Amino acid sequence: MTALSTVDRAIQEDIKEFIAREALAVDERRFRDWLDFLAEDITYDVPLRVVREGLAEWELSPTGRIFQDNKQTLEVRVRRLETDFAWAEQPPSRTRHYVTNVLIDDSEKTGEYEVTSYCLIYRSRGDSIEPNFVSVFRKDLVRRVGDSYQIARRWAAIDQAIINAHNLSIFI
Repeated sequence: MTALSTVDRAIQEDIKEFIAREALAVDERRFRDWLDFLAEDITYDVPLRVVREGLAEWELSPTGRIFQDNKQTLEVRVRRLETDFAWAEQPPSRTRHYVTNVLIDDSEKTGEYEVTSYCLIYRSRGDSIEPNFVSVFRKDLVRRVGDSYQIARRWAAIDQAIINAHNLSIFI
């Protein structure tokens, strides 16, 4: 990898705006719109962080997952949020995704871009005075589709091993 991206600056700005609009759709609970940001063949993978001693071979479980979704399972999750049966989201979460340190590089395929970012998610619920914060390192594969983009892969590693929340029913 080079010190500076070789991706055209106009494309970088377009992808950064795309990522910001994707986060806005989630924060505004426009989950049907959010699904349009995702490719039909998306993989949505959030590995489980484990606490290991010293120089352990890995901090992220090679097999354990918090989420391991595709477009169909994400659509099921969205449909469930639209019912009275999403008890983990009663009352609904209010979130803000603060996406920073967005870096964009070419991938091996033309029209696809490797996008890394940090994401701090602020979450509040009901009348609770205790918000949750989730810090995440994300690696996305963003694909050019016509005049826009879609996320073809989201891999997100949550920094905390123990998440200070009763559940994790939000989108990362």
